[in-house]
Amino acid sequence: MRRAVLGTMVVAGLLVLAGCTAAANDVVTPPGVELAGFWQGVWHGLVSPVTLVVSLFRDDVGLYAVHNDGAWYDVGFMVGVSTVLSGGGGSTVVARGRRR
Repeated sequence: MRRAVLGTMVVAGLLVLAGCTAAANDVVTPPGVELAGFWQGVWHGLVSPVTLVVSLFRDDVGLYAVHNDGAWYDVGFMVGVSTVLSGGGGSTVVARGRRR
């Protein structure tokens, strides 16, 4: 029963996060489009695992915003990606177990 509930929660969570995909990958910047900055880079980095999966099935979803303001977007993107993909949270549990 627990596995079914957990599986349902994981699938529901992934579907909710799929609505947060980053940006369309347009070749030309349309007039009036704002460039993605640091905070959008952080957000795109945070949702990058979901965006990667969605981008495998849809051509209009891009993992990285093409129209960005340069280095600050890159820094924000890396902050977001490293926050999501870092595995440091479980290391304290392992360290506590060794002390006992």
